[in-house]
Amino acid sequence: MTYLEHFSAEILLLLFLIIVFLQSGIDKIFDWKGNVTWLKDHFSQTPLQKWVPFLLFTILIFETVSGILCGVGLLEIIVYGKAEYAFYGSVLSCISLLMLLFGQRLAKDYEGAKNIAVYFIPAIILVYILRT
Repeated sequence: MTYLEHFSAEILLLLFLIIVFLQSGIDKIFDWKGNVTWLKDHFSQTPLQKWVPFLLFTILIFETVSGILCGVGLLEIIVYGKAEYAFYGSVLSCISLLMLLFGQRLAKDYEGAKNIAVYFIPAIILVYILRT
């Protein structure tokens, strides 16, 4: 059996996380000003309003590193049949999503929080699969 067959679910979930987090990180880099402006308004009624640029940079780092680790993990699975980096990438993805969820809940954006939960499900499933 090849690694592709044995790790097919993991590969598909990793591709999902790579797309989500690398695209999100790239968007934050290329539209930094637009993101800061939107988020300052989004968090205007919360204690986070003054921290938006710092928090956006923090989530940018977490998302980008998550996507990169998932990418390296994908290659590691395909080439070596090991999933160490994939595991770390999926855990960091979950942490990133929990940070985003916290912000949405604090801003009382319950619809946005619900959308984040949809992303969290495959990420936590991947963590579970890879830890066993």
